[in-house]
Amino acid sequence: MIQLSDTQRAFLSAACAREGGEVLPLPAHIKGGAVTKVIASLAAKGMVEEDGAGTLVVTAAAFAALGLEVPGTNPVRKARVGTKQEALIALLKRPEGASIAEIMAVTNWQAHSVRGFISGSLKKTLGLVVTSEKVETRGRIYRLPA
Repeated sequence: MIQLSDTQRAFLSAACAREGGEVLPLPAHIKGGAVTKVIASLAAKGMVEEDGAGTLVVTAAAFAALGLEVPGTNPVRKARVGTKQEALIALLKRPEGASIAEIMAVTNWQAHSVRGFISGSLKKTLGLVVTSEKVETRGRIYRLPA
């Protein structure tokens, strides 16, 4: 873990709080030669850098040093084992996919719960790409790439 002084921590906290992670404007209590030293030391640690437009911004290392999540990144969670979620994912990974009725039979859920689970838990939370198509004999079929 990288050690930060109180001044460096204040500097990074202020920059990480800004949209885009821009370093400027500086916190009011950092003045004079301290500015140059703080920027140089943070640049040496890889916590600040210039973006393509010449603006000084914080890097992902700065967010990590402060224990913050980098904006725009959502960690992908893993599927749980031995649950209805796992059974549903297995159904969707089959080459023939699964219809709402087939999923309802396995999970004992209502149709609206199945659709909500697909759009919420699978697509948004787990980040899976679920495709669907209308099949005349089976209705709407949902699939996950194998």
